[in-house]
Amino acid sequence: MDVADIIARGAMTQCRADGYKVTVLVVDGLNAPKAMLRDDGAAASTAEVAKMKATATMLYNRPSGPATPPPAGQAAPPATIPGTINAQGGVPIKVGETTIGAVAVSGAPGGDKDAACANAGIAKAADKLK
Repeated sequence: MDVADIIARGAMTQCRADGYKVTVLVVDGLNAPKAMLRDDGAAASTAEVAKMKATATMLYNRPSGPATPPPAGQAAPPATIPGTINAQGGVPIKVGETTIGAVAVSGAPGGDKDAACANAGIAKAADKLK
């Protein structure tokens, strides 16, 4: 639980520094929630979208979003599995090559910015993920 809290707070701190009101969700290897933070002013929908990003990350064992980015100006195709979303912002949490969970962020103005916050959270706990 301590590592999940470090990751969630690290992601939230980065998004706040960037001026974004987001929800951060950290799940374990079974996709069960370990930590969730929703900033004041974050839209209510961000909690559900973060859950969908985390689920996509855990199912595919890779960052959420399209496996190959669509051409500029073209929307990503819709998700094919119910309960997932084809949007960036979910990132696997790994120890070595083993995925032990995921962190998902929703609410920044673009999935790439959500993913940057998620990666910042993982970086805060890097010394504990060995």
